Amino acid sequence: MTTTQAPTPARPVATAPEAGVARGVAMMLFSGTSSQTGAGIGALAFSSIGPAGVVAVRQLLAALVLLPAVRPPMRRFTWAQWWPVLLLAAAFAIMNLSLYTAIDRIGLGLAVTLEFLGPLAVALAGTRRRLDLACALGAGVGVYVLVLPDGTTDVLGVGLALLAAACWASYILLNRLVGQRLPGLQGTATAAGVSALLYLPIVVTLALSGRIAPGPLLYAMAAGVLSSVVPFAFDLTALRSVPARFFGIFMSVNPVLAALAGVLILQQVPAPHEAIGIVVVVVANIVAVGTIRSPRPRSTPRPASASPV
Repeated sequence: MTTTQAPTPARPVATAPEAGVARGVAMMLFSGTSSQTGAGIGALAFSSIGPAGVVAVRQLLAALVLLPAVRPPMRRFTWAQWWPVLLLAAAFAIMNLSLYTAIDRIGLGLAVTLEFLGPLAVALAGTRRRLDLACALGAGVGVYVLVLPDGTTDVLGVGLALLAAACWASYILLNRLVGQRLPGLQGTATAAGVSALLYLPIVVTLALSGRIAPGPLLYAMAAGVLSSVVPFAFDLTALRSVPARFFGIFMSVNPVLAALAGVLILQQVPAPHEAIGIVVVVVANIVAVGTIRSPRPRSTPRPASASPV
């Protein structure tokens, strides 16, 4: 007579959703690291072609990737579709130029932290909770500690970083509008192409003047790939695995990654008060985004704090 042994319990394994979230987190971390590393590498070319030259190459690369991939039917766009796309292109152009110029003047970590006030302001806009007010006040305190304004403060550099923050906030709002009027990524790709056209004269001028040497050109191209192409692809893939709110919270790590990239690539070691200010702003953003009540989902939106191209 044979006996049947009870099956040995299987070891617990990660479920598909859990594995997907872990994969999404890894992608977001890689995306953020890539973006800030690209900004640091791009800064190495500032002395040769300037921030405008680096941004021009970055925008051209973004357009060369997005336009063939998406193929937006621009000839069929109506004016109601075109005008928000044009404003989005202007937000791309001004934001990247102001950010890179700010990086050149006040450093990578400080500039990116100040720029991050843009999505934080959008997250807090229109709310009436005391917690949101506390987050806004906390971010303000963090900025003050970060900058510690005095007679030696680079006011222009700080102002340019804040202009980049305002452009990022505009990008978020415009991107929502463009997404309502054009399907998929047609609006984003078209805006990237228009922004590249705005910077094309800078590339031509630099080329004719002989200032685009192989080294600086490679640095600028690396910035374009690492700060535009890679984050764009990885962020979209990650969003298939993680909730949009979690994505927004995780984006808060970018100022920290920027500070680390500044140390490792540019030897920009933050002062103690700058490190404290960065942490305060990051915590304020995590609390603000993490406690916002999500509306009932109607579709799968892109997160409000996603990195612009």
